[in-house]
Amino acid sequence: MGMTMAERVLAKASGRDRVTAGEFVVARIDLALLHDIFAAQVFSMLKAVGVDQLLEPDRTVVVIDHLVPAPTAEAATVHQQIRDDVARLGIGAFYDAGQGICHQLLPERGHVRPGALIVGTDSHSTSYGALGAGGTGIGTSDMVYALATGSLWFRVPQTVRFELTGELEPGVSWKDVILYLAGEFGADAAQYKSIEFGGPAVAKADMSSRLTVANMAVEMGAKFGFFAADQVTNAYLVEHGGQGSEPFGPDPDATYEAVHQISLSDLSPQIALPHQVDRVAPVSVAEGIAINQAFLGSCTNGRIEDLRAAAKVLEGKRVARGVRLLVAPASQEVLREATRTGILATLIDAGATILAPGCGPCFGGHGGLLGPGERCIGTHNRNFPGRMGSADAEIYLASPATVAASAIAGVISDPRQLEAGDE
Repeated sequence: MGMTMAERVLAKASGRDRVTAGEFVVARIDLALLHDIFAAQVFSMLKAVGVDQLLEPDRTVVVIDHLVPAPTAEAATVHQQIRDDVARLGIGAFYDAGQGICHQLLPERGHVRPGALIVGTDSHSTSYGALGAGGTGIGTSDMVYALATGSLWFRVPQTVRFELTGELEPGVSWKDVILYLAGEFGADAAQYKSIEFGGPAVAKADMSSRLTVANMAVEMGAKFGFFAADQVTNAYLVEHGGQGSEPFGPDPDATYEAVHQISLSDLSPQIALPHQVDRVAPVSVAEGIAINQAFLGSCTNGRIEDLRAAAKVLEGKRVARGVRLLVAPASQEVLREATRTGILATLIDAGATILAPGCGPCFGGHGGLLGPGERCIGTHNRNFPGRMGSADAEIYLASPATVAASAIAGVISDPRQLEAGDE
């Protein structure tokens, strides 16, 4: 009997030929990620228990990305402490404020490999499943143990597989796909389970699209969110790190808790309504609702492909009066490419405000906060009350094209209608 991708990753990491769902294993961590919200706390906890050095500092990556630039003296002090700890512990892979979001930087800088087991102090560490790696978020105490010992215990999860077929229509993106799946199956559909995204449609999904979907697998409760490593993965790895990869995926005879057949051919643009990620409907349901702010960015949709999709909609147009369009590129490299290709100029000409590469408004710690009664439509991954400021504000989640179309209209809009009007 074969293994799922989660089983294969955990078998490899625990030094076993095979594992099955429900077993408990002690697995070696291939890579540990910390960002500025928890890094100082983790390093302080390590010191408190008498650990003055990491077992494998070369398997650790630290990123300052959430509070960028530091919005308060307290945040700046935390950043100082992180820099001191990184130097003290000999961590070489450190990305300081303004270099980008952790979930963009790790793939972009060649830290992620298919089959690896990656843990992070961020729930959206499921992103790394886009490259066939087992990425998952963990708490601070678990991270302390992982850094001190190089290993961590796991319960091998059951796996739910989505077999995706058909082709996306123009104006529909993979952000719409993952929003649809979250709405159709619910936020707890994969609680402590692994999700595999497979089927013929996946072969046509570029790495940016896969990162979007894997990133939001956690919004369905998933421990892991996997795409098999294939030619798309190999090409990305060659471009970002110089070393390709052999295919890595599930065994043909793997056993799944459930397999769902989903056709993408008739999918329309989707939107998550306040205040739940899985409260999803076709964008037509929300058309005409006035907005105050539109946001392009986050680890879900801040890549160059996302900015390009938005710029295509915005080109030659202006953001509606009374709407603030904020753009936070996912990394300096994305910002550099957007500048080089003219995408940035298109966004600015349309009225966008460009923010520093980082989490920006998505995290809600600063920048782009909403007042009572305001509405924002954004490309980020969560829309809980108070996520972006006032608990009385509303957040809608959608694709880059839908966000751009809505910014132009001043109300939530279907990007396909805008394209039809231009013809």
